[in-house]
Amino acid sequence: MAAIPFSATSKPSKSATPSTFISSFIAGSNHIGRQSRLFLISNSGSVSGRATRKLCVKNVAATDQKQEPKDVATKEGTLGAFPPDSASIASIIKYHAEFTPCFSMESFGLPKAFYATVESVRYMLIINWNATYEYYEKLNVKQAYYLSMEYLQGRALLNAIGNLELSGPYAEALAKLGHNLEDVARQEPDAALGNGGLGRLASCFLDSLATQNYPAWGYGLRYKYGLFKQHITKDGQEEVAENWLEVMGNPWEIPRNDVTYPVKFYGEVISGPDGKKQWVGGENVTAVAYDVPIPGYKTKTTINLRLWSTKVAPAEFDLHAFNTGDHAKAYAAIKNAEKICYILYPGDETVVGKSLRLKQQYTLCSASLQDIIARFERRSGDPVDWEKFPEKVAVQMNDTHPTLCIPELIRILVDLKGLSWKEAWDITRRTVAYTNHTVLPEALEKWSLELIQDLLPRHVEIIKMIDEELIHTIVAEYGTEDLDLLLQKVKEMRILDNIELPDSVLEILPKSEESTVVDHIEPIDIPDNKTKATDEGDQSLVVDTEKKKEVTFEPDPELPKMVRMANLCVAGGHAVNGVAEIHSEIVKNEVFNDFYKLWPEKFQNKTNGVTPRRWIRFCNPDLSRLITKYIGTEEWVKNTEMLVNLQKFADNEDFQSQWREVKRRNKIKVASFLKEKTGYVVNPDAMFDVQVKRIHEYKRQLMNILGIVYRYKKMKEMSPEERKARFVPRVCIFGGKAFATYVQAKRIVKFITDVGAIVNRDQEIGDLLKVVFVPDYNVSIAEVLIPGSELSQHISTAGMEASGTSNMKFAMNGCIQIGTLDGANVEIREEVGEENFFLFGARAEEISGLRKQRSEGKFVADPRFEEVKAYVRSGVFGPYNYDELMGSLEGNEGYGRADYFLVGYDFPSYIECQDKVDEAYRDQKRWTKMSILNTAGSYKFSSDRTIHEYARDIWRIEPVVLP
Repeated sequence: MAAIPFSATSKPSKSATPSTFISSFIAGSNHIGRQSRLFLISNSGSVSGRATRKLCVKNVAATDQKQEPKDVATKEGTLGAFPPDSASIASIIKYHAEFTPCFSMESFGLPKAFYATVESVRYMLIINWNATYEYYEKLNVKQAYYLSMEYLQGRALLNAIGNLELSGPYAEALAKLGHNLEDVARQEPDAALGNGGLGRLASCFLDSLATQNYPAWGYGLRYKYGLFKQHITKDGQEEVAENWLEVMGNPWEIPRNDVTYPVKFYGEVISGPDGKKQWVGGENVTAVAYDVPIPGYKTKTTINLRLWSTKVAPAEFDLHAFNTGDHAKAYAAIKNAEKICYILYPGDETVVGKSLRLKQQYTLCSASLQDIIARFERRSGDPVDWEKFPEKVAVQMNDTHPTLCIPELIRILVDLKGLSWKEAWDITRRTVAYTNHTVLPEALEKWSLELIQDLLPRHVEIIKMIDEELIHTIVAEYGTEDLDLLLQKVKEMRILDNIELPDSVLEILPKSEESTVVDHIEPIDIPDNKTKATDEGDQSLVVDTEKKKEVTFEPDPELPKMVRMANLCVAGGHAVNGVAEIHSEIVKNEVFNDFYKLWPEKFQNKTNGVTPRRWIRFCNPDLSRLITKYIGTEEWVKNTEMLVNLQKFADNEDFQSQWREVKRRNKIKVASFLKEKTGYVVNPDAMFDVQVKRIHEYKRQLMNILGIVYRYKKMKEMSPEERKARFVPRVCIFGGKAFATYVQAKRIVKFITDVGAIVNRDQEIGDLLKVVFVPDYNVSIAEVLIPGSELSQHISTAGMEASGTSNMKFAMNGCIQIGTLDGANVEIREEVGEENFFLFGARAEEISGLRKQRSEGKFVADPRFEEVKAYVRSGVFGPYNYDELMGSLEGNEGYGRADYFLVGYDFPSYIECQDKVDEAYRDQKRWTKMSILNTAGSYKFSSDRTIHEYARDIWRIEPVVLP
């Protein structure tokens, strides 16, 4: 439909003018206390016959003085009492197009329509947002605070109006204004605040927290340029800066210029006249809050994602330097502050890059904790009872990035609030909890002590005190009789690595007049796949037992002094959780086994989940309607256990037929999308085989593409009749970003695109095989691909994927999976049924033995694996030299060699399993039944269930339903 021209002279709808629509909100606020008034509109004369309105939006700021509200938001004070119709919505969209301008007034094109539409939705969200937090303030409930370096939100418009149950009225309203809702929604760029599963999990959690009415906040950073935008060229992946904030900013966010906190770096620590520590001097920046409202589904509850940006005061601009021509010096301080929030995960190959990453992590921790503490103090009144802090505050660290929360909370409590070390340490351990997202010891964050000492000198003092407390706990647990065992445990468990023991510890160890003879073992080169000690900076000691009377511990000057952030998380928090059953067992039995023996009560499992609102209800509306039709209610969207009812329809022919029709319509959308994004034309009647996730060697996109190459080679060796009889037509779809400095991952991207360029032009093969790499994979692309997918690949080396969440999204949408027993695959297979999951590959418990076998030269590669590597090297896919890539799969030892991720070992069972996939797909009745049972069995993997478990077992918070 053509867009209707819109200008400042357009007349509002008679059914509801902007003023009457907004006035209806004001009228509904009469029962809200004075502090919760959302809108204040006054007429102050007229211009050209039009009243001028002043509009204010209330800010619930952490710095507000505590005031007891006279009344609390009632039903009349929330949006629920005023569900607007399409005419009212159209009027307020017009209002924002005219009075909240971000574009020129000459036309009402799609970008302007999007911006005005978002403004109209945002005002509705603010009404519920204010009511939500005013109610929390009145009740003074305990709240959970979720700290994450990433939030992969995706587009917000359809999700927001869907949660508000206004999708229909908004579609009608935009139609009245000449636009289609989906076209308007596509104008929204994905918020560049995350990269992969870690950020998407955090966003799913916020949706579930709001939907289940849990009192909570999210905290993150407002990245200006995101990770990067991925372009695919003839040379492979190229990275350019994201521009999501450039065109129209982020219309969802609410700048809180009055919510700011100081964040300090560098400087020195001195003792004041009263003996208290003072962190002085150094570099000071200001963290500024930007709030993004997160609405729950079919509830008034609207929670907050607070993002921090960084700046300095205008006085830091050196006007004299600017006027004398030294412009770089003039704005150096400003740029130095702003760059903290430029890029997600800046390259850390240099000291400058490492320093910037650490600044990001500390900014998130410091600003968020200052905000949390200010809110607690305001609610508590005077005097503040700090002992109750853990009864009102739960801080969850999403991986090790927010680890500095632990020393920062202690610093604030001791240095600024006057608590003793013992009080602050006890409060911190009762407040903070840690989610682990990796099973690889070498992937757990470690920072140079020298770098932290330079950047955060006060925190190093606190970390040393925590380390000392931990060592004393270890000594108390193991005693001093077996000193070899004790030193081994101290070395493995302490927070500071390759640092001398504290004096207080040395004093309690056995002493003698004889001195100890300690010999250092000279360092030797050991392959990464044989030991984890080389990454951990372990110290090897040989003690002459005949002379051993006194124990000393000397750091190795050849090795760096490090801070183990994961050990700090475990020691400083009250709970540690893994994110899948197999992962949590590895965490307890391998990664943190010594800590588990010391504090078994800390360790839990919380299997990840995804929100069924975004990942089936909104992204797959046709399937959602079909499910609702057969289950008989839409309640499954909030209660996914009801999906189990689909099992009884799995053999129903009518249901199967409708199920297949829904899948085909979604595949047609995918085919159209692929043509638009890549230019490739694919057949929607072929099997859509998808692997979309971050590009990494352990996720084994390399095995997938080698399997495709093997398939292609076999096709080329056959006659057309043989090919058609042997192979099911497939469209193999890849997507994902390789980190900018991860050379091997970028080689894999290049390889996939090269294979696609050859295969897709091969007229002899035609529609039997297509290979498509979708550039710049993000949430919005996932929302198109996942509903149309039929086979999804989750083929990581067993024991290396903590959980995965894309596997859950695919299962919800009736996509059958091929994978290893890794991460959440294990539980998905249990729930959907073993016969409805294509399993291959080595088990987690076999991996270390297989790597040992490889290092000893005992591994014999399958001839098919050797065949496919030789085919790649033959040059059939172009002139690029793939020796480095293929070489990583060869040899028995050495960095970047020896097939650490066991592609060669699992390859035979992988291609044999793919033959079973073809066989099953030929029987469409069987395949459809498998698809239905995957959706039915996905009920467990809702983030609603996960959040309920966090709230019950870790945070100890209860739902708070607005009246």
